[in-house]
Amino acid sequence: MGTLERLRRAATDAMSGTEANAEVGTAPNDAAAGTEANAPPGKTGFMDDAKQKILDALHKLPLPMWAIIAIGIVAVLLILCICFCICKKCCCKKRKDKKGIKGGVDLKSVGLLGGSYKEKVQPDLEELEVNMEDNEDAESTKSVEKLGKLQFSLDYEFQKGELTVGCIQAADLPGMDMSGTSDPYVKVYLLPDKKKKFETKVHRKTLNPVFNEKFVFKVAYASIGAKTLVLAVYDFDRFSKHDRIGQIHVPLSSVDLGRVIEEWRDIGRPEAEEKENKLGDICFSLRYVPTAGKLTIVILEAKNLKKMDVGGLSDPYVKLSLMLNGKRIKKKKTTIKKCTLNPYYNESFSFEVPFEQIQKVTLIVTVVDYDRIGTSEPIGRVVLGCQASGTELRHWSDMLANPRRPIAQWHTLQEMPEK
Repeated sequence: MGTLERLRRAATDAMSGTEANAEVGTAPNDAAAGTEANAPPGKTGFMDDAKQKILDALHKLPLPMWAIIAIGIVAVLLILCICFCICKKCCCKKRKDKKGIKGGVDLKSVGLLGGSYKEKVQPDLEELEVNMEDNEDAESTKSVEKLGKLQFSLDYEFQKGELTVGCIQAADLPGMDMSGTSDPYVKVYLLPDKKKKFETKVHRKTLNPVFNEKFVFKVAYASIGAKTLVLAVYDFDRFSKHDRIGQIHVPLSSVDLGRVIEEWRDIGRPEAEEKENKLGDICFSLRYVPTAGKLTIVILEAKNLKKMDVGGLSDPYVKLSLMLNGKRIKKKKTTIKKCTLNPYYNESFSFEVPFEQIQKVTLIVTVVDYDRIGTSEPIGRVVLGCQASGTELRHWSDMLANPRRPIAQWHTLQEMPEK
């Protein structure tokens, strides 16, 4: 019994020691756990929470994980492609601005070129009022008794057979525009042939223009007595027919050509419209892009064309001829408008004209009456280019001074040259 009692006590003592050691060994772990639990949440904890939330949101989607990953990859690639395209476009634009087009043309030089030709015709014009009906109403109320006066000079060189006509100045002209002013210029020609016409520069917004321009006519002394000098004063209008202010007739048989004549004369009423313009008018726009070497003409309309058919009408179409050094290098034509004297076309045509040749080419716009049986007969034409004169040169220089911009203007058809 004593032995059993001793064994029981030894076992009890051993178990008590093991529990004590276990309590001592776990104490540091409990302390560490308490320290970790009591530590404040840091960056790692925030990232873990965010990651857990994203994973929870992804698990809620009705898609498998591989599909979600594929969509994400596609989205990233799309964003990269967009960024690449934007960067490439910006780089190309900078390169283009630096280098320009191969063989490109400086638009400032084109504008200066147009300005140089514009000075030969008239000073720069701003946009004029475009309201024909109001202008006509205003003109009907104006008095036509006083149309102003014009100073001119005559000097005949007997040995050379040349008559020099000087258009000096005008005074007290009537206001033809809504603003009460005019844009006057003078046409100078001889009757009865009217083959050669000269025009002064247009002077903007004035009733007392000073021209100081001279024009020379070749007239033999034997025939000069049968000639009549006409000085016709006009008001320039870009978008409609030019208004005639009045004119002066000087029969050369009634003046003494043995001396230089310089005098003032009152401007008389203009003649009937059909006598002055018997061929008609045409409206078209010109546009030139120097960098591309492209000349575009848009034939808009024509009015009051000459009657060519037996029934008192015509079948007009417009023929375009691009000339270089007197040779036709390109030709085009519009559609035919049947039985009308006021056709409407609105047809566009383009020609390739490098900037180096724009000063050498001539554009001829001819209105032709179509005839199915016989040959088509031309009604009249307009010649444009740097070698032209008057309103035709003005239109061409305006086109050059405003590259890439269409410039529209009315023109009066001129007689066809004799073959």
